[in-house]
Amino acid sequence: MKRGRGRREKIEKRSGAKYLFYSSLGVLIIMIVTFIVTYIVYTNKIKSSSYSELTTEKIAQLVPDNNDSQIEQASIDIGKSIEEAIKTVEDNSIDKEEKQKVVENKNEEVVQTEVKPVKVKDPEFSMPIEGEIIRNYSKDTLVYSETLQEWIIHLGIDIKAPRTSIVKAAESGTVESIKNDPRYGLTVIISHANGFKSIYSNLLTTEFVSEGDKVKKGQAIGTIGNSASFEIVDEPHLHFEILKDDENVDPCIYIK
Repeated sequence: MKRGRGRREKIEKRSGAKYLFYSSLGVLIIMIVTFIVTYIVYTNKIKSSSYSELTTEKIAQLVPDNNDSQIEQASIDIGKSIEEAIKTVEDNSIDKEEKQKVVENKNEEVVQTEVKPVKVKDPEFSMPIEGEIIRNYSKDTLVYSETLQEWIIHLGIDIKAPRTSIVKAAESGTVESIKNDPRYGLTVIISHANGFKSIYSNLLTTEFVSEGDKVKKGQAIGTIGNSASFEIVDEPHLHFEILKDDENVDPCIYIK
């Protein structure tokens, strides 16, 4: 029994020694870890503090003492920049307006140039045939017609000429029509500038021209005949009229 107790006591002593050893070792390890952690944290704080102080010092050196004057100058510079920007925008707007006005003026000049009519000189008529005027223009005064045996108005002039004599265009123009008028017989009508027309009646032939032809002043357009039923009793002649804007006028005023 004593031997058994002795062994147990030895075992318990050994177990207690081991427990004390491991406990001491654990405490030591904790202390070492704590020391290391504390050292690291403290070192980092020192570095951070030094960096902060250095940064503060550098910032203090970099920032000059006359902050107010620089701020004021910066404000002035900003104000100038804004004014310059506004002025630039205004100048651009003025330039655009001026360019637009120039374009509009040019357009107006073009329109005015296009709208402005070209003044064309009135035609200068010549005698379509050489001969004596046997009956004058008479719009407001009645003249006696041997053929009709009555007093009538006469809207042209009658130029005496032998039968088959050549009739010429009194002025350059375009042959508007060739027709057989019931009163004045075979007739050629030529249109001219500024609303003028010349009419050649009592013709025998119109073989020299066709409708739509461009004719020159003095160009042959027909021959004298006796086809006018209203003047058939009269001697062979050319019945010649001039119209201005489809109104009869005195041919003698326009014949040069």
